[in-house]
Amino acid sequence: MRLTHVVRAGVAVAAAAAAALAFPAAASAHVTVNPNTATQGGYTKVTFRVPNERDDASTTKLEIALPTDKPIASVSLKPIQGWTAVAETSKLATPIKTDDGELTDAVSKITWTASAGAEIKPHQFQEFDVSLGPLPTTDQIVFKALQTYSTGEIVRWIDEPAAGAEAEHPAPVLKLTKKTDATASAAPAASVAAKDDDGDSGSEGTAIGLGIAGLVFGLAGLVVAILSLRRSRTS
Repeated sequence: MRLTHVVRAGVAVAAAAAAALAFPAAASAHVTVNPNTATQGGYTKVTFRVPNERDDASTTKLEIALPTDKPIASVSLKPIQGWTAVAETSKLATPIKTDDGELTDAVSKITWTASAGAEIKPHQFQEFDVSLGPLPTTDQIVFKALQTYSTGEIVRWIDEPAAGAEAEHPAPVLKLTKKTDATASAAPAASVAAKDDDGDSGSEGTAIGLGIAGLVFGLAGLVVAILSLRRSRTS
């Protein structure tokens, strides 16, 4: 076998390994919430990341539903240039007690609408920041999301997580952990570790790491093949 053939085969192996391991990151291009964990009873800032996967349409609107059966007393929105944000409130079946008294209404939906020129263009993304708290005493919050395109198409990211099944249009989910002394002291470090330099969650960083690992593995195989060929020629 010629050396050039070995090199080509090794490069092909490396590329295939990297592509196979990086595929989950590409396949997960849906509306997400980052970070995806927080502490019950605490306050947190979450970021809804919205990618545009269309080649011929822009995203013009995002709607996020907040559950009223587990209401959140304080909801604050960060302004985004070129986008109008509206928070809708609903009457609560059971009022909740806060430091400021009894709360009978809570935010149930947030709608961001783009002005002309500010839409999320094809293969770009936008991030929408929201401050929430106190977070309810529950295992998770499911934020059902609707993504509207300039063509009028609406993609419903509303599928709730189910054990052993991968949802086609998964809703953003914020996992909530019980507050403990250890959790309180570790929260600042965990918040930093949950994001990388550009705001990605830890899961996205893991996917990138796996892709790099696949490339290294493929290149290592190439080196072994070349050394084996040289030994066979000298023997």
